[in-house]
Amino acid sequence: MRWLVGWSSTAAGTAGTGSAGATGYDGQTVHPVGSQLLWGDPDPLWAVGDWRPDEIRVVRADDRTGIAVLGTCGASDEQLRIGLLAARGGALRHLTAWPGSYTAVVRVGRRVTVCGDLAGARPVFHTPWAGGTAYATAALPLADLVEANLDFGHLAALLAAPDVPAALHDSTPYDGVRRIPPGHALILRAGAREVAGYEPVASLAVAAPPADPDSAVAAVRDALVEAVRTRLSAPRHVPDLDPGPVPGMGPAERRAARGMPVPGIGADLSGGPASGTLALLAAGLPGMPGTLLGHGTGAGERLLAVTFNDLTAAGREAELERAGTLAAGPRLHHVVVTGSEDALPYADLDGPLTDEPGPSLVTAARHRARLASGSADHITGYGARQALDAHPARLADLLMDRKRRHLVRPVAALAKADGSVMVPARVYSAARRLARAPYRAGLDLLAERLLHRRFDEPQGAVGASLAALTWARPGPAARWLTGEALAEVSVRLQGASSRSAVGPGQRPGDHRARAALARQAADLRVLEQAAEIRSQRLHMPFLDNQVVRACRALPEALRVQPGARAAILRTVLQGAGVGDLPPGWGAPSHASAAAAARTGLRVAVNDLVDLFATPLLAEAGLVEARVVRKALRAAAQGEPLPLDGLADLVSLELWLRRLLSRRGTCWTGTPARARAVPAGIAPQRSALASGG
Repeated sequence: MRWLVGWSSTAAGTAGTGSAGATGYDGQTVHPVGSQLLWGDPDPLWAVGDWRPDEIRVVRADDRTGIAVLGTCGASDEQLRIGLLAARGGALRHLTAWPGSYTAVVRVGRRVTVCGDLAGARPVFHTPWAGGTAYATAALPLADLVEANLDFGHLAALLAAPDVPAALHDSTPYDGVRRIPPGHALILRAGAREVAGYEPVASLAVAAPPADPDSAVAAVRDALVEAVRTRLSAPRHVPDLDPGPVPGMGPAERRAARGMPVPGIGADLSGGPASGTLALLAAGLPGMPGTLLGHGTGAGERLLAVTFNDLTAAGREAELERAGTLAAGPRLHHVVVTGSEDALPYADLDGPLTDEPGPSLVTAARHRARLASGSADHITGYGARQALDAHPARLADLLMDRKRRHLVRPVAALAKADGSVMVPARVYSAARRLARAPYRAGLDLLAERLLHRRFDEPQGAVGASLAALTWARPGPAARWLTGEALAEVSVRLQGASSRSAVGPGQRPGDHRARAALARQAADLRVLEQAAEIRSQRLHMPFLDNQVVRACRALPEALRVQPGARAAILRTVLQGAGVGDLPPGWGAPSHASAAAAARTGLRVAVNDLVDLFATPLLAEAGLVEARVVRKALRAAAQGEPLPLDGLADLVSLELWLRRLLSRRGTCWTGTPARARAVPAGIAPQRSALASGG
């Protein structure tokens, strides 16, 4: 795991002693383990972990003024200098406008500004410490620093209402460690903290001027091309090309045997339109996109395109055929990774400790099997669905703007899928209710549903759309929580309702879409840590700020049309010079993931039941072990239970066990004091202080 950490004290000289570390409450001098000092007192900043040299850039105007950019950033050094000069005047948004995925930190005298991203894939956390504020791009190091206990209210909300920002607010799994929302920056002035937004949002009262569809799609194309070009033009990192002699093996085989990726650029290539679009863009751009000549696949300068052959789903033959057709060009080298029972969800419950819990923990081994065949820099299409697709609640936004005619095609598609003539009236009625409902009423309704355990929702595609036409809804795991846990989340929602008398300042569809993107980005961050391959970087261009901005500018009337995502990406490829696409390209691919989840659950049900014999979640009072075991057996036998809810429960239990069995700490010089044990989970025993 890679992260940056720094702090700002209320008085110069209090926070630390430069590269030696910082002084805590008890006079202990601490500094992060395995760190690289970027600048020193009075507000020091470190980079921690296996950062590549090209991923860290620091530009200084003088000893007290500078900018640090960590990650993949397409800005030149001169652009960073100009950005630093503008930031001295307090401007923030331009720091987030360069292509790529990165975190920018600006220091001007005693003012430190840390910019988060729009999606939430690169979050920023903070906590009070030593009379000032400590901040980091990971929450666990801050929890280590301040000896934080677990926040079980946050964990309950994560299960009961994961898509509702008001339920989670700015909390994290660690008590006292806070998160800044997506689209915001943390501003520290001599230790005093402020969280400020840098991105405008769509107003409830005033509709944004309608965007031209052609120019909006062209902007998405330009942003994607620039995002891919930034990855291709970054200095090529080729660590340990030949990992040592092994009899009878060449360099590529030796790297594979040691779990190391092929040097160069690669991409996912499947029947899905998002990953295929990025792979074709990367292969079509001028330059050397692929592996180094004479290494890896022997493919010369071709891009390594990886397709995961999931044998658990029907119809994969057509998807493999489409992927093979796409990869037939001279600039791609196609590799098919065959699935097996070892790569099913739930098959491998061992793994590294991630910064936070997430449902990706149950599929990490599956993704690792695919990524192990990829390149050192691997481009994926993760996040495209949330960035491009229309959330069903956007139908209410169209009604608010008096654009009823744009509802005809999406509602007709739902009616065709359901086969009922009553669908248009039901959908229109639900959209109208949402358009008229205030945000506060939506939170109160969710709090009441949780309190009275009302989780029944309509089934099928139409049912999912109707259920989504609300300001807030219960999470799929909520039905298995205890009454006490649901009551606590209900209280959190009521508190948020009292704070949000006006609302979030957004239309319901726009609000739900941003929340869905933030939820997906948070889980992808967990996936990146859980499925990490040594010396590999996982790139997700659809989560870049400039791509997210371009996608948000797409007209809602265009988004809501059936097949809009595939049509937009087809236009993007045509504009980039990629024409002939195989028949069926862009077809939805939900079935394979759902089939794999059900198969994996059926194969691993005995291990999962054993996992919940004496679960930590039950000791914390969040679930009853007997209820979860019964649900696991029922789902394995084919009962129509929400599998994503079971994945939430299993992943959180796994994360808790890994956290509490941890040994070590992120800091040197921290005393091993015993810390208070939260009620209801005796095994914790100051695990955050001594665990790792």
